[in-house]
Amino acid sequence: MATYQFKLPDIGEGIAEAEIVAWHVKVGDKVEEDQQLADMMTDKATVEMESPVAGVVKSLAGEVGDQIAIGSVLVEIETEGGAQTVKEEPASASEAEQPLADGAEVPTREQEEAIPTMATAAPEPASAPAPAPKASPKPEPEVVEAHGAKVLASPAVRQRARDLGIDLGQVKTASDRIRHADLDAYLLYNGGSVSVRGSAPRADETIKVVGLRRKIAENMQEAKRRIPHFTLVEEFDVTALEDTRAMMNADRGSNPKLTVLPFLIAAMAKALPQWPMLNATFDDDAGVITRHGALNLGMATQTPNGLMVAVIRDAQDQSVWQLAREILRLADAARTGKATREELSGSSITLSSLGPMGGVTSTPVINRPEVAIIAVNKVREMPVIVDGELEVRKLMNLSLSCDHRVVDGWDAASFMQALKGYIENPIRLLSA
Repeated sequence: MATYQFKLPDIGEGIAEAEIVAWHVKVGDKVEEDQQLADMMTDKATVEMESPVAGVVKSLAGEVGDQIAIGSVLVEIETEGGAQTVKEEPASASEAEQPLADGAEVPTREQEEAIPTMATAAPEPASAPAPAPKASPKPEPEVVEAHGAKVLASPAVRQRARDLGIDLGQVKTASDRIRHADLDAYLLYNGGSVSVRGSAPRADETIKVVGLRRKIAENMQEAKRRIPHFTLVEEFDVTALEDTRAMMNADRGSNPKLTVLPFLIAAMAKALPQWPMLNATFDDDAGVITRHGALNLGMATQTPNGLMVAVIRDAQDQSVWQLAREILRLADAARTGKATREELSGSSITLSSLGPMGGVTSTPVINRPEVAIIAVNKVREMPVIVDGELEVRKLMNLSLSCDHRVVDGWDAASFMQALKGYIENPIRLLSA
């Protein structure tokens, strides 16, 4: 028997250590050559570590979340026979292991398998139809003994009474049995003062912050620590825009359904050239601001593994239909872990939206090294005075957070007013 020490290879230039994101083996497991041992994450990518030999796992270097230095022993494997010639090749991030815009990793193979995807099931072979099961008789009301008295109630009513902690013997009824309405009346006349039995209390759970969640935490902390944020919220009347959107969707043909986002991106593309300090990135270490000519819009996307920022390149050159198609494509690529490095990096300003779950207002955190981010809040129908008359209008708040080292309040407010001019006048927005 011999012991082989698998040392963490040089994952990439300038990388001194890597974090253990997941173990796929434990001490005592038999492993085959090329079997996956662990997932290691650096600031640039997540890399799968595979065993170069077959044998039995003798020891592991640490736990999930631990940092392991390059060149240190990651796994010890007990092999059969004498010394073996083992080739060790530096691991490199494959195309499927690209880093995210916020420094997080693409989901691993196991994580991808856990992500629900749309799939067409293969048709089942034809077979003789199974005989239809006989209809079960409707359950009869059951008699329950309560304080010596017989009470007639259906199983559903009895279960609800148990959940509410109600003694059926105390419930009055005008019919031959206790019904849900009788339980409601009992609650009403007793002021709701019954002992409601909730679910059993859950035990405390300790969750180690690792992988993508750790990267998100670090990036958010660094953004708030280094960037002096200020947030401006403006109210937009989107009544005309919603009418335009409904009209276009009614005749969209093979085009994807339009949401508010493509119109908002198109409005940003028209307004930002007037206020270029918002479409910029700031290298505060070098003291250099880059004002970008193109709108490479970062789109914050929630995935099963955390927040990712996909990038719509050259958004200023695309129509609302093209933008809608690109939004769907990038969101799907991010959620399934298929987005490329270019699609997840290089944004110049970010747009964040929770869709119908959006609140009345929000204070988004800037995605470094950008200097501005816009959050879309939900559309609400509100009474508004228009030309002296009370009307119901559709209103939406947009929240703009800016880096006060780069963007002045006047510029932020002016940009929002320019944006307002396009959003509230869709004909102007959609004209060349």
